[in-house]
Amino acid sequence: MILDLSEDALEYGRQARHAFETAGGDRLVEQAQAAPDVRESLVAPVLSGLGAWELDPRADTDGLEAAAALCRSAGYWALPYPLAERLSKPVDLEVDGLIVVGATRPAGTVAGLRSHWAAVTVDGHRSRVTAVGPAGAGFVAELELAPIDDAGSRDVALGLVLPCWTLLGMLDRALELTVAHVTLRKQFGQSLSSFQGVQFQLTDAEVERSGLDVLAKHALWSIATGQHGALYDALALRMSAIEAADVVFRVCHQLHGAVGFCDETTLSWLSRYSQPLRRLPFGLSATRDHLTRTAGRRGLSGLYS
Repeated sequence: MILDLSEDALEYGRQARHAFETAGGDRLVEQAQAAPDVRESLVAPVLSGLGAWELDPRADTDGLEAAAALCRSAGYWALPYPLAERLSKPVDLEVDGLIVVGATRPAGTVAGLRSHWAAVTVDGHRSRVTAVGPAGAGFVAELELAPIDDAGSRDVALGLVLPCWTLLGMLDRALELTVAHVTLRKQFGQSLSSFQGVQFQLTDAEVERSGLDVLAKHALWSIATGQHGALYDALALRMSAIEAADVVFRVCHQLHGAVGFCDETTLSWLSRYSQPLRRLPFGLSATRDHLTRTAGRRGLSGLYS
């Protein structure tokens, strides 16, 4: 079992992060929130330049690893675009992307986009998105669906795993910003980072982030090698990602203080746009329920056992 991404994938991720920074970085999400209808024109040229739509994560391991690295870089800048959903598109449907949805009130972060979408539930029921509701917070819109078939079982794992890589990128940035903040901020004549209580909190957050990093690579390996339990690993990864995000953002907000909730602070934007990833297609309790129901008495193997 080799969990590390290839050097090519890592370099691709680094180049993507630089490209997003050059295109506007943190300003991209601010501009998109002000005018959701223009977010595709803001982001699509950058993704096209990176060759994002030429990646085929279903066909080979290299493409899958590159897609994961790209999603992580997109999360680092809170890229205002459903990149993971685009990269998860099924090969047998004429659509631009795939959204994993819950059984009730299906929704996705696709408001304001002129794309054709398919949706799939954890049980593999596939539908075509026929209408997208008005934009809510985080570009979330409710979806109207028309059933297609029940052949989506192979689509679900990839559709769950790639958004977790986006969330991982957000946690990377949140911790990076917080370490910089406590290093510069002084109290009682010394930097906040020198206080033992602050160090303990940062350690707790880093343990969660680094643990999620390993679990995300394991779930990717599970998909790439066609493991029987790939869906179980994907659900377990999602559960771990939500738990890690809760800890990391709680610590980061605590150490930033009140300023961490202001729009002038990048952490505020990261935290806000992590919410759809943490709540859609379902939250922590529902993820546990799906995992328990699907894995059943068989249980998990590998790193999750």
